[in-house]
Amino acid sequence: GVGIIEVDEIDRVGVSRANRWAMAIALQQLRRPIDYLLVDGFLLPESLAPQLPIVKGDRRSISIMCGGILAKVTRDRLMRRLAENFPGYGFEVHKGYPTPEHLAAMDRHGLSPLHRRSFISIRTRAELEAAAYASQSARA
Repeated sequence: GVGIIEVDEIDRVGVSRANRWAMAIALQQLRRPIDYLLVDGFLLPESLAPQLPIVKGDRRSISIMCGGILAKVTRDRLMRRLAENFPGYGFEVHKGYPTPEHLAAMDRHGLSPLHRRSFISIRTRAELEAAAYASQSARA
């Protein structure tokens, strides 16, 4: 299974809680009962299955590594689709990671609804945009 959490929810609950929530959603999608759960780095309290948190699990467990690959491929495909709705940001190229090209696109176009306001560089940009808007409104 794959759990997808919307940007506004990630901003509301935080990345860690959103990750656990996405994992819980993914587990609910499975067609078979879980015998044992390997989790990258932390316990998943939403699951009643026996589980083992493995620090740096994506480097130490082939199962966790495969889950990470599945999640990344799913995210990359989603970003390519979203790029069609938000042209000019280059989501199809950088997949939302803070590359120099992505940061330059945000400077040109401002923040899109896909940008997490809780991400520190995004929050700083959002504050700057709000201050600029307030300054322009005060002059008008």
